[in-house]
This record gives sequence, structure tokens and C-alpha cells, in this order.
Amino acid sequence: MTARLRLEKVTPENVLDACRLEVAPEQAGFVAPVARSLAEAYVQPETAWPRLIADGDRLVGFVMAFFDVRFDPDDPADRPRSGLWRLAVAAGEQRRGYGRFAVGAVCEEIRRRGQDRVTVTWGQGEHGPEGFYRRLGFRLTGETSGDQVVGELDLTRG
Repeated sequence: MTARLRLEKVTPENVLDACRLEVAPEQAGFVAPVARSLAEAYVQPETAWPRLIADGDRLVGFVMAFFDVRFDPDDPADRPRSGLWRLAVAAGEQRRGYGRFAVGAVCEEIRRRGQDRVTVTWGQGEHGPEGFYRRLGFRLTGETSGDQVVGELDLTRG
């Protein structure tokens, strides 16, 4: 299956399809709509890396990474971080490995950029993504970002 999986740039030809992607209704409170993510990427092009998850000719999800961001820009001790900003797999496409593939692709991009840690934040609660991220090896850091917990994956631990 992975030979058919790829990340694609968002283009004028696929942006409307991207904006139509929806997660399962019970997950909607845990991830922003793709249109909002694309708007945030548009105003932060130096930081945001939005991509579509495709399986063959089908669009199955959306992932957006961030690079070299400080959670607390006023704290010089807060190191720059890179990681997952958004991940949304379409409701009918979940549990097929697409999320795992997208997280792996983001990790590879972060490695390519010379970093060895991946950060993600998530809201906790029933139907939230914590179990997914924990199964991939993310560990809680004890930090929060707004009302979300911060998880981190060490890429040096193969």
C-alpha cells in the first residue's frame, strides 16, 4: 500500500477538494478544518508546511508541519521546535495507515532539515488523538500549549 501513498502540495487544482475533507464528527472538536489550516499556512509561509495525503488518485487526508517555532517567543531558553501542526484523515479513510504514513513523512522532512525531535500538541478527551500519538512513540513533555498537552518524539531512537 505505501507505494501508492504520497504527500502532495496544495495547488489551485486540489485546494477545493482539500477543503472538503472532514474527519469523523466526534473528532471535529480536536482538529481545525482544513480551510482554517490553509489560511494559517498562507499567513505563516516561513513556518507552515501543508500537504495533502494521497493514496493513488484519492485524497485521503491533510497534514501540516511547522518548522523552527518557539512555543514561548519571549523566553530565550525555549528552543526552536518542529513538528506536527495538524493531521486530519477523512472519516471514511481512517484506520488504514494514512495517519501513520503522514507522521512518518513529516518526521523524515524534519530529519532532512537537520533536527532530531518532533513535537505535537493535542487536546485530551474521548475520541481525541492521544492514543494514536502515544502508539507512534510520542511522550508527554509535561508542557502545555494553550489548552493542549505537548508530546515529543525523539528521532534518534530508531
